[in-house]
Order: sequence, then structure tokens, then C-alpha cells
Amino acid sequence: MGPVHIHESATIEPSVHIIGPAYIGPCAIIRHGAYIREFSWICGGALVGHSSEVKHSVLLPGAKAPHFNYVGDSILGPDVNLGAGVKLSNLRNDGGEVHTRIDAKRVATGLRKFGAILGEGCQLGCNAVTNPGVVLGPRCMVMPNTTVTGVHSSDSTIG
Repeated sequence: MGPVHIHESATIEPSVHIIGPAYIGPCAIIRHGAYIREFSWICGGALVGHSSEVKHSVLLPGAKAPHFNYVGDSILGPDVNLGAGVKLSNLRNDGGEVHTRIDAKRVATGLRKFGAILGEGCQLGCNAVTNPGVVLGPRCMVMPNTTVTGVHSSDSTIG
């Protein structure tokens, strides 16, 4: 447990649970039933919604995890939007080191837990799931009910 900083202009609705260290920035909104776990940084204007969980992650300004989302060990760029039920998986089923793919090469991250890095303006449709180690360039669009792996360049449509 550590300190929790909540900016005076942030909105924290009832029944939110926050474990520090954590930062909730200016005009951020944390909705009813959200769970903010340690080492989370919710920047200005970002939103963590009902029944969403954030752990060891950064939501940059305007990023939204509005309802029923899991964001673990991840970075959401500015103005990213996660549709309802989107999960950013951060742990392999076998618990091994997370790898990603770059130019068809398997690249080790050196991490047991690594969710996703989502570039500015990415949109993920309802119930999409990212496997551990996913990287999406700016403005990528993931269609609903899609499972995403690997690295995708800017403006890609996945699914």
C-alpha cells in the first residue's frame, strides 16, 4: 500500500476501491464499482468505469475504460476507447515470459506480466481481447469479439 493522490477536480463515484500508490489526475472520472490497483496512473480527463479494473497501468489524457474492462500492466495512449467487456490480458496461461512479434520475429520482453500498449486514438470494439504483449499503433481499430496478437502499425483495422 502506498499514497493515493486524487486531484481536486477528479470525480470519484461511490463504491470505488483504490489501492496506492496511485494517481488520479485533473478531471478524471472513476465510476461506481471501479477497482484501481497499485501503481496505476489515471491522467487528466481519463475515465475508469463501472466494474473496470486497472492494475500497474497508465491511462493517458482522455483514455477510457468505461465498463467491464480489465487493464493490466498496460499503457493506453491519449483518447483510446475500450468498448464494453474489453480485456487487456497480461499473463500467459503457462506463466512464462511474454513475447511479442515484430517483423515476423519473436521478441522477448523480459517480463512475466505485460498487457498492451495502445497508441493514441485506438478504438477496441466490445468484448475484444488482447493477448499479452500486443502493441497497436495510433488510430488502430479492433472489431468487436476479436482476439488480437502481435504488433500492428498505425491505422490498422484488426478483425
